[in-house]
Amino acid sequence: MDLAAAEAIAEGLKLLGAGLAMTGAIGAGAGVGIVVGGAVQGIARNPDAAGTITGNMILGVALAEAVAIYALVVALILIFVA
Repeated sequence: MDLAAAEAIAEGLKLLGAGLAMTGAIGAGAGVGIVVGGAVQGIARNPDAAGTITGNMILGVALAEAVAIYALVVALILIFVA
């Protein structure tokens, strides 16, 4: 195997690793859907608690999205730094 082929394989594997790192965004999307769905059900059952439920929902969504941001950072590091 010559040097050009080895570099091409290394670049392809690097991009494959970045794509696999982004699978963490799947969990974040599912988490946000579950949190928002639970909040909507809670507000529908008890409209008086809408303020408390909404505040907790925003916190839960932010924590779930943090996982997706971490996955994106890892993918970008693999693409541009590694």
